[in-house]
Amino acid sequence: MKINPSNLKLFYWIMLLVLVSACSPISGGENITASIASSASLPEGFERAAEGRPLQFPDDFGPHPEYQTEWWYYTGNLKTESGRQFGYQLTFFRRALVPQQAKAERSSSWAADQVYMAHFALSDIESDEHFSFERFSRGAAGLAGAATGPYEVWLEDWRVGERDAGIYSLYARQDDIVLDLILKDAKGPILHGDSGYSQKGVSPGNASYYYSQTRLISSGDVQVADEVFEVAGSSWKDHEYSTSALSSGQVGWDWSSIQLNDGFDLMVFQIRRVDGSIDPYSSGTFVAPDGKTHHLGENDFEIRVNENWRSPDTGAV
Repeated sequence: MKINPSNLKLFYWIMLLVLVSACSPISGGENITASIASSASLPEGFERAAEGRPLQFPDDFGPHPEYQTEWWYYTGNLKTESGRQFGYQLTFFRRALVPQQAKAERSSSWAADQVYMAHFALSDIESDEHFSFERFSRGAAGLAGAATGPYEVWLEDWRVGERDAGIYSLYARQDDIVLDLILKDAKGPILHGDSGYSQKGVSPGNASYYYSQTRLISSGDVQVADEVFEVAGSSWKDHEYSTSALSSGQVGWDWSSIQLNDGFDLMVFQIRRVDGSIDPYSSGTFVAPDGKTHHLGENDFEIRVNENWRSPDTGAV
């Protein structure tokens, strides 16, 4: 199916409510700042996403330890048969401590050259409650890791694993909050940028390899305290890996994934510059119900900030 950009204009101008993460003064006049490593401070020995390469599945579902940073990012919207709604996030981050060729032989099963972090969050819309948790562990002694054949990523008992081709189990428990789902891929991997090569800056290495599974049909159980809810809905997976993504003058990005009721999906990210302007390497992907894609450049969409949220604890916007 050929997607005509002129027919998609309505979707590109979707009004998005963005919680802006740029720096803002807090009480007392102090500023909150953040920095992201660019090509000027690159670690040596790691591979960079300097050019496009074919992504191969199922191999590329798994880890890429030759690159320093990688994440597997699951989000979804679920509801019960009676209409009670839940939203969730389960994300795994991998960070290499040393390049693969610099690994030292060590006899301890606790010795690690990778560290993992994971985020787990659940929103209960009816009760107006949001639960969020995080964990850190070493990629050793079975505590955390990622694998291919079959695909799996985990941190302790938080995990996602392949059960069969295109079918995955997702599980996370923290205290009395539990998420236990089966995900079935309806579209297959969706490649962003140039066949999975997502350029983020002017230099060739300031890029990542990036694909999504944008329509994961989801079913299972959500537990909140002593209540267990049978749920169904749709999830989205992002998987991205690189060593350096941003260039000098770029300070971060705002990312959105949208699943529309007619089967179309939309991913857009907007890169912010230190002067507050939007970087021309901002881009997105429009995905048809049959999985065909249309790449979006900076001028094909607009994200408008309708409202800002201020933290009652720090005053940050």
